[in-house]
Amino acid sequence: MTIAEMPYHYLEEFGTADIAFEATGRDLAELFRDAADATTNVMIDNIEAIQLRETRHIELSNEKLDMLLFDLLQELIFLKDAERLLFRMREVQIGERDENYFVTATAEGELIDEERHHHRSDVKAVNLHDFSVERMESCWKARVLLDI
Repeated sequence: MTIAEMPYHYLEEFGTADIAFEATGRDLAELFRDAADATTNVMIDNIEAIQLRETRHIELSNEKLDMLLFDLLQELIFLKDAERLLFRMREVQIGERDENYFVTATAEGELIDEERHHHRSDVKAVNLHDFSVERMESCWKARVLLDI
């Protein structure tokens, strides 16, 4: 897949302590998967090098759909910081129940290997500034700002 074909692109108009991107998906599951990849791709520049050696099941819920994505991205950052793990989302399901949205995801990845994973930026957190998830005519779009 070439850069032009990626389902996300980086936004340059933000400060140097931040990296912003917009991700798109045909449905919410694809949007969450693409936003997770974009976040990981800020951490390392070769996400294809992540080998699928470890599996984690992630289940999160939130009253707001946009905050559900926020929570998922924060979880990826936490796992990178606390356990030195890089993950890619393989299976993602989004649903709504009892006035709450939920995500059930299978993440696969491995420990950070400095020789194989080319460090790009140390993502510290997802920023709520200008954070959004919205339904477009033919897809879903998220706008994310990461603190580095």
